[in-house]
Amino acid sequence: MARVSYLIKRVFSMNFHQIREKVKEVRQKSSKSSVSILFDMLVCGIRYQAGYTDYALFEMYNLNTAQRKTVVTRGINNSFVKRFNNPAFTPCFEDKRKFNRKFALFLHRDWIDIERADRKALEEFLSKNPQFIAKPAKGMCGKGIEKLSFSDFESLDALCDYLKENSLLLLEQIIVQNKVMSELHPYAVNTIRVITLRKDDRTHVVAAYLRIGNGKHVDNFNSGGMVVPVEEDRGEVIYPALDKKGEIYDKHPLTKVSIKGFKIPMWKEIIELVKIAGSVVPEVGLVGWDVALTDKGPLIIEGNDFPGHDIYGLAPHRKDGIGVLPKFLKIINS
Repeated sequence: MARVSYLIKRVFSMNFHQIREKVKEVRQKSSKSSVSILFDMLVCGIRYQAGYTDYALFEMYNLNTAQRKTVVTRGINNSFVKRFNNPAFTPCFEDKRKFNRKFALFLHRDWIDIERADRKALEEFLSKNPQFIAKPAKGMCGKGIEKLSFSDFESLDALCDYLKENSLLLLEQIIVQNKVMSELHPYAVNTIRVITLRKDDRTHVVAAYLRIGNGKHVDNFNSGGMVVPVEEDRGEVIYPALDKKGEIYDKHPLTKVSIKGFKIPMWKEIIELVKIAGSVVPEVGLVGWDVALTDKGPLIIEGNDFPGHDIYGLAPHRKDGIGVLPKFLKIINS
């Protein structure tokens, strides 16, 4: 029934122009005809709850039936979120200010909610952090986030007016990342996305991904950054990175640091941190934690109660064409 409901929703939300573009994209990469691609897209939608974007992104046209069954598609990801995350408890993940209050022990940085803070508290924050990160209360993929300097404004009132006009309600201390992480890409904080799942009152790590900036001040895959999976047991990268355009990187194009073979420092501490954080709101069992690493240790930037599936099991990151779904099912069925 869930599969039928998903398909009905997808049919009514289809963008037929985008479908044509995806068919064209796949046709250029494969030897298939447009008709066969459209038919195969339909088959994947019915059997695997895969949208046309999934079909192209995960290169499902190159996978056999057994391999396709291992892909975490949009529909499967949606079903996991619905199954493991109680919506009555997700508001503290959806609003960054509420998240900071709930997970204050894991942040390890100064922050202030300008709608709750008085003038004195704001002045104290700015005296300690003349440069800071300003964020909207809600949003994804780093959208709307700005790096600001108090000195660029004529007065505190001018700053407050700018923040409110642009819905920048959360101010945070700038994170200075670990030296090793900075050598990889110094212009953005390179974060680790760790996916955790609660089962039998325990927090399990499903998968982890290193997100790397590429010239911008954010590292998100959907904002021009690149992504690569991390071996969960040791924090090592064994694949090349990939960006949303499909470009593959063995080395970072700006710093020339090798990505394949890169080892994330303090990996044990990162895993311990997210496992503890996963127990704070057990009613939200599936979370994508964005973790930054400083010289003092790891800290949590935010938690996502609807972690994006688009970085799971991309073609260059699959061994023998096998996706990430078996990792989820191993925990769920244990």
